[in-house]
Amino acid sequence: MSMFCYQCEQTSGGTGCTKFGVCGKDPVTAALQDLLIFSCKGLARLALKARELGKTDSEMDAFIQEAIFTTLTNVNFDPERFVEYVRESEGLKATARQAIADAGGEAPEDLEPAIPADANMDQLEALGHSVGILAEPLLDDDIRGLRELIIYGLKGIGAYYHHARILGKTDDTIDQFVYEALAALTDDSLTVEDLVALSLKTGEINILTMEILDAAHVDLLGTPEPSEVFLGTKAGPAILISGHDMLDLLELLKQTEGTGINIYTHGEMLPAHAYPELKKYPHLVGNYGGAWQDQRKEFDEFPGTILMTTNCIQKPKDSYVDRIFTLGPVGWPGVKHLGTSRDFSEAIAMAKELPPLPEAEDKSILTGFHHKPVLAIADKIIEAVKGGAVKHFFLIGGCDGARPGRDYYTDFALAVPDDCVILTLACGKFRFNKLEFGDIGGIPRLLDVGQCNNAYSAIQIAAALADAFECGVNDLPLSMIITWYEQKAVAILLSLLHLGIKNIRLGPTLPAFVTPNVLDVLVENFDLKPITNVEDDLADCLGTA
Repeated sequence: MSMFCYQCEQTSGGTGCTKFGVCGKDPVTAALQDLLIFSCKGLARLALKARELGKTDSEMDAFIQEAIFTTLTNVNFDPERFVEYVRESEGLKATARQAIADAGGEAPEDLEPAIPADANMDQLEALGHSVGILAEPLLDDDIRGLRELIIYGLKGIGAYYHHARILGKTDDTIDQFVYEALAALTDDSLTVEDLVALSLKTGEINILTMEILDAAHVDLLGTPEPSEVFLGTKAGPAILISGHDMLDLLELLKQTEGTGINIYTHGEMLPAHAYPELKKYPHLVGNYGGAWQDQRKEFDEFPGTILMTTNCIQKPKDSYVDRIFTLGPVGWPGVKHLGTSRDFSEAIAMAKELPPLPEAEDKSILTGFHHKPVLAIADKIIEAVKGGAVKHFFLIGGCDGARPGRDYYTDFALAVPDDCVILTLACGKFRFNKLEFGDIGGIPRLLDVGQCNNAYSAIQIAAALADAFECGVNDLPLSMIITWYEQKAVAILLSLLHLGIKNIRLGPTLPAFVTPNVLDVLVENFDLKPITNVEDDLADCLGTA
């Protein structure tokens, strides 16, 4: 096989991509990503030793978060960029060794094979193939799967922590854990039980990461508030911004103020319209399109400039490849990369020259049900439950994707009885967020909590309800119907398991890296269940089966 990757839900045949990634990742990029993760494991071992000796390095901390984030599905497909990342990682290893020596310590041996400083791309690719997922054919499958589960959880943490860090929020507990977890994955003495425990610890640290990211967003942009988002278009030149990065959007709004250019969000940027410091800009006019997997059609139809801020990029069509820009960790060969400067002058100038959007009327939808505004009406919700007006809560959300079977989530949402409330988040909501669900005594039946990282808000809402009813979260009339695709969803699932939440229904398929033995552990301890069919799953959730 020319590559092996099974980190996403849509992996080929449900077992692994072996020739070319379903996501568009080629074997060269796959090998270089594997090599970068391998290099980061060695860097983590050195960083831990330096930290033991009192030597911390904020540059190293920031790098390793971005490095693991950039290997997450649909972030960076540019092999040249991965060569740079590998070389930077190896350079930071030298920095760590010197710090250890200066402190009078002895550096741990580096992992084999060594990565020569002057290695070219072909040599680095060959090294990448030698350290990939299947590099140790005799490794126990359960150990291999659990190591990958932890790596994917760390990639999710890397994504959330990268966003928090650029907003000025850090926590050394997270930095320390990431180093410890990466180093632990090189320890052959760890058992299945050890790795299961480390997986749950990964979930615990992810909650902390989402908490500080939430605080960073609120500090900069204000507390999200329920807000209507226009789905049509206004006449005039336009820029479409996709991904997850709110700081990129804020800077774009500042730089386009008074230019006559309208700004539209796409995908996971939809919740931006709920933040006071973003929605105060009148040229942030609405949301265009839906989830990431539809972008090739939607970007093709959008005549203006397009900005990709984080993960979710697909191979651009020729029709828009010259008017799409990537930012930060995102990359695609041949696409103009704006780096991290947040200078949007080139994109703005292009938008002025491109054909304008026409006026098109459409409906509006609600977003912005962050835990603070929801908890502000907690008394009303609690009274509705006690009075019997609200019988059950469903969390239906997560990552969307193109694989057949995801209509299940639309069908499930439509089948939920009228006396139940649906919480939703991440791009999975685009399956049903334009449908009409009505309200229960003024409480909307569909509450869009926000981005995938806003799972923290959903957790806070559930915890507050449990406190109000003096019970555990598992005793609430609450069911979680989760759709996963990439590694941020893995991190969130681990967070839910860390909290002891049971009876989660996961789909459309279970992860290929979760072996039967590990699945048995998850089922035994957490009653984790694959989705089956809407009728049976709904009846089971409501206790009417």
